[in-house]
Amino acid sequence: MKNILLALGLILPLVGCVTTSQIASTDSYLVDSHTYRSTGKSERIKTIVLHYTVSDNDRSIELLTEGKVSAHYLIMDTDDHKIYNLVPENERAWHAGDGGFAGRTILNDTSIGIEIVNAGIQPQYRDTLKNDDIDYHPYEHYVAFDELQIKKVAELVQDIAARYDISPKDIIGHSDMAPSRKIDPGAKFPWERLYKQYGIGAWYDDADKFAFMDIEAFATATIPEIKQQLRDYGYQINDSDEWDKASRDVIYAFQLHFRPHNPTGEMDIETYAILKALNKKYAGRDNFY
Repeated sequence: MKNILLALGLILPLVGCVTTSQIASTDSYLVDSHTYRSTGKSERIKTIVLHYTVSDNDRSIELLTEGKVSAHYLIMDTDDHKIYNLVPENERAWHAGDGGFAGRTILNDTSIGIEIVNAGIQPQYRDTLKNDDIDYHPYEHYVAFDELQIKKVAELVQDIAARYDISPKDIIGHSDMAPSRKIDPGAKFPWERLYKQYGIGAWYDDADKFAFMDIEAFATATIPEIKQQLRDYGYQINDSDEWDKASRDVIYAFQLHFRPHNPTGEMDIETYAILKALNKKYAGRDNFY
């Protein structure tokens, strides 16, 4: 009997707690999206990354729709008046991979990926880096893009950049964000023409470039100082005091974008002047937040 009374004494306080607690309401609540609005915000999409597929139309469709690689848009080389949307813009496509640009290191989360059907390197040159004494493909090794593809790219990128208020610096190639892994969209992708004819992306002013073609300034600039200039523009590069292979990969990627007719992987006075001119023009326009 004593044990039963003791057990009841322990249970009754718990029952009291249960019976006096507030029961959650099952009423629906209104989500008010109008009364208060934050100003500290920005678009989730920060970057447009351009690629080439290294395949023909049929193989590109197969790779981008049935495999683990994907992109938001596919631009084929047929005149079918279409741009193919493979992944909704509000979803994450798997196109960028390891790398980074302008302080961001997981670009799949914050970018739109556009794949362009293009063979990349011409078949007769694909083994030259293995068999010849060169580290990088020159301009003539690359395959040119069709005129209709350039027009499609221009229309699509103009629309995306305007809707998400994307900085010109953040319209980049795959090689810009992954210089030791990728070389697309390659030396024959017409970045300068897209800038001058369609207002797409970033490009330097010739007057600034010529002003920075200063032999003495280039000769006295240290490797760490030049690497910092590359970082200032957005490129990821190590902090060693030498132009090792990884560092030259970054230079090559930069040249593919901004001096495509002579991409060597070597830091020379013209590459240096273009870099300085770009930083002068686009300083403070990273759109990081």
